[in-house]
Amino acid sequence: MNFKKLGWLSLMLITLGASAQVAADPDWKESEAPPPPSFNQQQLIPIEMPRYVSLKLGVDPASLTLTPDGIVRYVVVAVNASGSVSAMYEGVRCSTWEVKTYARYTASGQWSTLNNPPWLGLSDNVPSKHAAALAKQGLCDSGSTTGNSLADIVRALKK
Repeated sequence: MNFKKLGWLSLMLITLGASAQVAADPDWKESEAPPPPSFNQQQLIPIEMPRYVSLKLGVDPASLTLTPDGIVRYVVVAVNASGSVSAMYEGVRCSTWEVKTYARYTASGQWSTLNNPPWLGLSDNVPSKHAAALAKQGLCDSGSTTGNSLADIVRALKK
C-alpha cells in the first residue's frame, strides 16, 4: 500500500468534506464575538506542541465559549523562555476546520481588537500551529465540536 498516496487522498477527502459542508449551509452567519475575556495564567491547560516550539502554550478553560453557530472561542496564552506573556482571543469553526483571531493581548496588558479578521484554514501555512493542535487535542471531533458541552471540551483537553 502506498501511504504517501493514501495521505494525499485523505487530505483531499477532508478538504472536499469541508467544502461540501460550507456549500451545504450557504446562509451560515457568524455570531458577533463579544469583547475578549480576561484570562488566568495560573489555570492554563497546556497545549501539546512539537519539540521545536520553544513557547509554552495553554488555554484558559474559563475563557472557553461554545456558540450556537458552532464556534469554540477561547484565550490561548503563550509564555516564552524569559517569562514574557502574550495571548490571543480566537475562535475555531470545527465544521470547516478554520480559525480566526479576534484580538491580541499587548505587552502593555491591554487587548488590541482586530478589524474584520479573516477565517484561515487550520491546515494552511500560518505562522503558529497552536490552533490546529488545540482543535485536534479537544476542541473538535469528527468535524464538529467535541461532545455537547464545555465540560466535554475541557475534559478532552485535559486528557
